[in-house]
Amino acid sequence: MTVDPVEYAIRAWLETVVIGLDLCPFAAKPFRQKGIRFSICRSADTASGLERLIEECRHLDTDLSINTTLLIYPHSLHEFDDYLDFLSLAETLLSEQGYDGIYQLASFHPDYCFADSDSDDPANYTNRSPYPILHLLREDSISEAIERHPDSENIPRRNIALARTLGKPHLHALIASCRQAGTPRE
Repeated sequence: MTVDPVEYAIRAWLETVVIGLDLCPFAAKPFRQKGIRFSICRSADTASGLERLIEECRHLDTDLSINTTLLIYPHSLHEFDDYLDFLSLAETLLSEQGYDGIYQLASFHPDYCFADSDSDDPANYTNRSPYPILHLLREDSISEAIERHPDSENIPRRNIALARTLGKPHLHALIASCRQAGTPRE
C-alpha cells in the first residue's frame, strides 16, 4: 500500500519535528501504537471542510483504538487569517454538535503566528506544519497525559526556548524537508 504524499509529509513532520524535538511528549506513544489517524480533506470549500471535521468526530466516537486525528487541509486555508477564521467556525461547530468536553482542537499551519508574537519569532515553529491541520484530540486522553507528565505546565516554555535556540533557519529547513519528503519522485 502506498502512502499519500500529503500524509507522508505529515508523518515525516510528526516524527521529525513533533516527536523528534519532543515538542509534544504525549505524541510518541500513540504514534508507535498506530493510534493517530491521518485524514486528508481534499475539498477547498469551508462547508465541506467543516463537514469533514464532524465526520472525523463521529469516526472517533466509534473507533476507540484511535487516540487522535490529524485532519489535513492541503487544498485550502493557505492564508493564516483564513485558517484562524476556519478554526473559530470549527470550534463553534464542535460545541453546537455537543462535543464540548469530549474533543478539543489544536491548530497547526505553515504560517502559524501566535497573537503576541512577531512573525519571525522562531517560537511560532512550535505550531508550524507542512500543511494546515486541525488536530482533533480526546479530552480525556489530554487530561490523563497531563496528569502523568511530571512537568506538563512547562512544556510550552520549554518548546519556545528550544525553538529560539534552534533558530528560524533550522526549523524552517526541517519543515521544508518534511514537505519535500511527501513530494512524489519521478
